[in-house]
Amino acid sequence: MDLSNENVIHKRKNGVEYLQFRRLQEYQDILNHAFSLGIDKNYRTAKANKEKLDNETYQKAIQDYQNLAQVIGSKVEHLVKTNQEHTDEVKIVKEKIKLQEPDFNLEQYNKTDGLITNQPNIMLASTNADCILLLFFDPVKKVISNVHSGWKGTLQRISVKTVKKMKEKFDCNPKDILCCICPSIRQCHFEVEKEVKDKFEEEFQELDEIGEIIQETVPNQKWHIDTIKINQIILQKEGLMAENIIDSHICSVCHSNLIHSYRVEKEGYGLNTAVIELK
Repeated sequence: MDLSNENVIHKRKNGVEYLQFRRLQEYQDILNHAFSLGIDKNYRTAKANKEKLDNETYQKAIQDYQNLAQVIGSKVEHLVKTNQEHTDEVKIVKEKIKLQEPDFNLEQYNKTDGLITNQPNIMLASTNADCILLLFFDPVKKVISNVHSGWKGTLQRISVKTVKKMKEKFDCNPKDILCCICPSIRQCHFEVEKEVKDKFEEEFQELDEIGEIIQETVPNQKWHIDTIKINQIILQKEGLMAENIIDSHICSVCHSNLIHSYRVEKEGYGLNTAVIELK
């Protein structure tokens, strides 16, 4: 199966499958990036409760990261990854902490779901199994960000908080910022109960499109929510150009043969990764 479309390219190299955004490829002389494919790969570096993995499983994850980094022209020791906890915390990465290995499972990145840097040779990583991953790039100021925005992060508007931080710390102009939306669960499969539906209605009541975003599927019991559209709208309200918000248009549940999905795999689910780096 080839997942290529007008916005992404499905690539295969040295046994590694991954997606790259056509728009970001226009900057490949200064930028590395990828979204991993293949459910035989697992980019989990700690258990869901943050406990350590057994050494064999951890080393397999490191090897998967190394293989992905290598095929896009980078090195595994450039990697920096947060300990995601569905927060709205976005941190600036000024330098690598460990020079000879990836910055994984570090206390400095606890309860953090977004990273920003303007430093070269720092490859920001995030992971998902249905949640939205957002890759930001300002080609004018040479600033990148990698953000994990599950439904809780979307409720907390972490995407907008990332742009605000890029503006405040790096003087980025939102009109210059590109935002690429990686494969994730889509409205077709993101079904929720009333408690979650009510939270979205309350938080995003100002949106004219709320009727399209939240659609009833089972009367008074189940609703489908379009978290992609929410992020697109709130990012535009923050100043991003509509044409600079590039969606992969790929649902992790619909393509669970190539992309990890918590809703499909349940307990023991694996993780994909998205990476971005300034050369």
